[in-house]
Amino acid sequence: MAELEGPEFGKADFVLLDEVTMEQFLENLRRRFSQGRIYTYIGEVVVAVNPYRTLELYGPPAVERYRGRELYERPPHLFALADAAYKAMKRRAKDTCIVISGESGAGKTEASKYIMQYIAAITNPTQRAEVERVKNVLLKSNCVLEAFGNAKTNRNDNSSRFGKYMDINFDFKGDPTGGHIHNYLLEKVRGCRGWARPGGCCAHADTARHPPTAPSSSPESSSSSRERGTSTPSTSCYWEPRRLCWPPSTSAGTPAPTATPGRVLRAPPAGTTRTATGRWRRRWPSSASPRRRWAPCAASWPPSCTCLRQALLTRTVAAGGGELIEKGHSPKEAAYARDACAKAIYERLFCWIVGRINASIAAHDYDVRLHGKSTVIGVLDIYGFEIFDTNSFEQFCINYCNEKLQQLFIELILRQEQAEYQREGIAWQSIEYFSNEPIVELVEQPHRGILALLDEACLAAGTVTDSLFLASMDTRLGRHPHYTSRKLCPTDKTMEFNRDFRIKHYAGDVTYSVEGFLDKNKDTLFQDFKRLFYNSADAVLRAMWPDGEQSITEVTKRPLTTGTLFKNSMVALVENLASKEPYYVRCIKPNDQKSPTLFDEERCRHQVSYLGLLENVRVRRAGFAYRQPYHRFLLRYGLRPPSRDPRQPPPAPPHLALPPRYKMTCEYTWPNHLMATDREATQALLEQHGFQDDVAYGHTKVFIRTPRTLFCLEQERAQLIPIIVLLLQKAWRGALARRRCRYLRAAYTIMAYYKRHKVKAYLRELLRRFQAVRTLPDFGKSVVWPEPPAVLARFQDASQRLFCRWRARQIVKNIPPSEMGQIRAKVAAMEALEGLRKDWGCQRSWARDYLSSPRENPGQALPFARRLQTLKDKVHFGSVLFSCHVRKINRFSKSRDRAILVTDQHLYKLDPRKQYRVMRALPLSTVTGLSVTSCQAQLVVFHTQSQDDLAVCLHKMQPAEDNRVGELVGVLLEHCRATKRELQVRVSDCIQLSLRGRRRLLTVETRPGAVTPDFGKSRDGFVLYWPGR
Repeated sequence: MAELEGPEFGKADFVLLDEVTMEQFLENLRRRFSQGRIYTYIGEVVVAVNPYRTLELYGPPAVERYRGRELYERPPHLFALADAAYKAMKRRAKDTCIVISGESGAGKTEASKYIMQYIAAITNPTQRAEVERVKNVLLKSNCVLEAFGNAKTNRNDNSSRFGKYMDINFDFKGDPTGGHIHNYLLEKVRGCRGWARPGGCCAHADTARHPPTAPSSSPESSSSSRERGTSTPSTSCYWEPRRLCWPPSTSAGTPAPTATPGRVLRAPPAGTTRTATGRWRRRWPSSASPRRRWAPCAASWPPSCTCLRQALLTRTVAAGGGELIEKGHSPKEAAYARDACAKAIYERLFCWIVGRINASIAAHDYDVRLHGKSTVIGVLDIYGFEIFDTNSFEQFCINYCNEKLQQLFIELILRQEQAEYQREGIAWQSIEYFSNEPIVELVEQPHRGILALLDEACLAAGTVTDSLFLASMDTRLGRHPHYTSRKLCPTDKTMEFNRDFRIKHYAGDVTYSVEGFLDKNKDTLFQDFKRLFYNSADAVLRAMWPDGEQSITEVTKRPLTTGTLFKNSMVALVENLASKEPYYVRCIKPNDQKSPTLFDEERCRHQVSYLGLLENVRVRRAGFAYRQPYHRFLLRYGLRPPSRDPRQPPPAPPHLALPPRYKMTCEYTWPNHLMATDREATQALLEQHGFQDDVAYGHTKVFIRTPRTLFCLEQERAQLIPIIVLLLQKAWRGALARRRCRYLRAAYTIMAYYKRHKVKAYLRELLRRFQAVRTLPDFGKSVVWPEPPAVLARFQDASQRLFCRWRARQIVKNIPPSEMGQIRAKVAAMEALEGLRKDWGCQRSWARDYLSSPRENPGQALPFARRLQTLKDKVHFGSVLFSCHVRKINRFSKSRDRAILVTDQHLYKLDPRKQYRVMRALPLSTVTGLSVTSCQAQLVVFHTQSQDDLAVCLHKMQPAEDNRVGELVGVLLEHCRATKRELQVRVSDCIQLSLRGRRRLLTVETRPGAVTPDFGKSRDGFVLYWPGR
C-alpha cells in the first residue's frame, strides 16, 4: 500500500504511524486532507474526511481499479472496503454489514451512496433484467428518501432527519435479488417545517402533477451530493417535487396510488395563500367565515371541510359501555391537535413511501433449495451525534443511538478483540479505552433510566409537567457521574433552573432542554384524526391509517411511547449488526464553514477522541488482522482429514510426495495430512511459505498479523485451483462417460423390447374392451379407455375423437325427426347456461306450449286455444315457440298475473282473467337479449331495442318445482340461429333492466314463508321474493 502513495501524502494507514499520539494522528489526517487524500485506513476501518468539493474518485475507472483487489493493494477508498465486505460475503457465505458513523455533516449519507454505487457496478455481469431493476430501485430510492426526510440544520444544509438501515439480499452467485429498508426516528417537527420553506416541498407542489424525471443514480449528479462537494445556497439543498413526484393519474382517468403524496404536499395551511416568493400569508381576514377559511385546505385533501374542521376543534371520547362524550378543544388544545395531525401525516406519508420502496425491492419467490443460500450486506446510514444551541427530545434520542453504536464498536473492535487474545493465550498488552456502558445504562436501564422515568411521567395520573419530570430525574439520577442539572450544580449558569439537564456523552457534554419532552414522548394523536383519514375516499390515504378502523365506541389502549419504541428499535438494530461481520466507516467533519481548505484541528481532535480512533489504532498495532480456526484454515489452504490413527506411519518425505503442481498450498497437508493435530499441519503449511514470523498460534485459532500474508496464500490457492479442478474433472468425466455409455446401451436394448411389448398389450386390451360396444345400450360410453404408452398418446386421442363421432352417429340416427327440434334447443340452452345455472331443465321433455295443455291449464286451455287461433288468423305466424303463466312487474312497481306467448314472430303478454286478451305485443326482432339468474328462481327479463324491458317470473307450473327457464332460453336461441339473428343471454343474480328508459336493478331474495313468487320494491329497483325451503 505504501509504495502506491508517496511520503508527501502521509501514512495511508494510521497503524503505520511512528508514534500513536493525538498530535501525530491529526498531523497525518491534516496532510492527507490538504493533498486531496480523504480516505485513510486503520487496519480494515476507513476514516473518511468530508472534502467539501468534487473529487474524481468515483467513476467507472475507479470501480475497475478496486474490483477484486485486496484492501492494501490500492490507496484507501470506500470502494476497497465495499469490495472487502462483498468478497467476505461471497467467499464465506456470511452476512456482513457496513456501519457508517460520524456527526451531522461529516458525509455519512454520501458514503453510503458511494458504497451502493460500487456494489451495483460490480454485480450482475450477465445483465439479468430483474437484478438490474432491483439495483436501479436501490440506487434511486436514496433520492426519494432524502427528499422527504432531509432538512437544513445549523451544521448541515442537507441533514438526514431519519436513520436508515438497508439490507441487500444476494443469491449464491453474488447478485442482488432484493432488499429491505428500515427507518428510525423520523424528526417530524423539522420535516413539517420544510413544507412551508421557500424552495421546499410546497414551493413546487403545484408541479407534482407533471410526469417524473428519473433521478440520476450517480452520486455526483444528485442534489444531495453537494454535501461532499462545494457549498451551495440553502434553497438548493431541498427537493424539487417536479423531479421526483409521480403523475396524479394514470390512463383512463384511474387515480394512481402515488397521487396521494402530491395532494398532501399541495394542501395549504387553513386560511393562507402563497405569495410570489413562495411564502405563506393570511388569505382571509379574521372576520371571514370559518367555511371560507377551511375551503382551500380541505379542497386539496380527500376529507371534507366539515369533517376536518370538526376533528380539529372537537374530540370524541369513548367512556365505556358504548357511551360517547364529545369535548370541544380550547385554543391551546386545538393548536396542539393541528400540529399533531400535521406531524402524523408527515410520518405516515414517509413510512408509506418506505413501504412502497420495500415492496418493489422485496425478494420474491426465492427458494433456498433452488437458488442456494441467500446472504446479506447491511448498510447503516444513521444520524450523527448532534449538539445544537437548544437540544430537545430528538437530539436526546439521536445521541442515545450514537451511544449504542459506539458501545457496539467498543464491544466488537476493542473488548472482544482483547478478550479473544487472552482466551487463545496470545501474548498481549492490555490497552485502556473509554467504555460508554454507564452512559447507555443511564438512558435505557429499566425502571431507573431516563427513558423509564420519562415513560413513568407520561403514565402518571394528574397534571405532570416537564419541570416535574426534571425534578424526578434530579432526585433519582443525581448521584450518577454522567448526569447533572442546574439544581444539582447551582453555580453552573450555562443551564436554566427547571429547564435544562446535562449528560456527559462519549462525544462531549450536551445540555438538553426538557421542554416538550413529555408531549414528544407521548406523541398523542386523537383517534378522531385516525378515523377521519381511514374513512377517506382515497384508498392510499386510508391504507396509511389502518388503526382508524377501530370502532368509535371501543376504549383504546395507551400505545407505546416514542422513546420506548425507539429504544426497542435500537436494541433490535444492534443485535442485527452484532450477528454480522462488521466493517466500519468513521466520517470526520474538518470544519463548520464547509470550506474545502480549512482544517479545524480542535474540531477534528474532538471527533477523533469521541470516535475512539486512537484506541482503535493501538489495538490494531498490537493485534492481528486475520484469525481463523485451524480446521477451517486447513479446509481452505490444505484439506483436513478425519482423526488420525496414531499407529499410521508419519507423513512421507518430500521426494516421495505427489508432484508440486498438483498440491494445494502445501505438499504435507494436501490432500490429507497425517500429523497429530491441525495446529501442527497449519504450522507446517505456514513454515513452508516462510510466514512463521508473521503468525501466532493460539489454542484453537491461527492469527496472521498482516493482510499481505493472507493475500499471498489466496494468490497461490487461486493459481492452483484451476489445475486441480481440471485434473479431477478429466478423471471423473472419463469415468462418467464410460459408465454412461454402458448404461445407455443396456437401456436402449431394454427400451426397444419393452416398447414393443407395451404397444401390443395396449392394442390387445383396446380390442377386448370395445369389440362388443354395438350391442351396449350406451354404445360404449361407460367403457374406460386403457392407459396408453407414451408413444401411442396421440394415437389414442385420434381414436377417441373417431369413437365419439361414431357413437354420436349411432345415437342421432335412432332419434325421430319430430324430436330433433327439442334436441337442438337443449344444445343451444346448454351452450348458454352450462356452468352458469345449476338446473335448467335438460332432464325432462320440453312441451313448449303449456297453456294449450288441459293438464297444465285446466279450465282455460279452450279460451287460450281460441285466442291463439284468432292471433294466427290475424298475424299468420308459423308456430308457437313457448307459452306459460307468469308474474310480471311494471314500472309503477305493481305486479300482476299474466301469461306470455312466444311465436316465431311476436312476444305477447296476455291477461288470463280476460280470455287471454293481448296486453302487449313485441316483435321478436326487437328482442335483443335475455337475462336469467343462477339460482332456482324462474325469473326472465326480455331486453328490447326500445329500452322498455319485460320482467316476468314463470309460475303456476305442473309440477310446481318444474324448471322452464332453460327451455325458454333454448327455444329462443334455436329460433334466432335459424333466422340468423344474434340473441345475448346473460346470467346474473343482479339484473339491470330499463323501463321506459329508466334503469332499475332486479334481484332475487329467498323467502321461506312464501307460497308463490312475487315482486316487491327495493331501494335500487325491484326484488323477486322466491319461495324457499
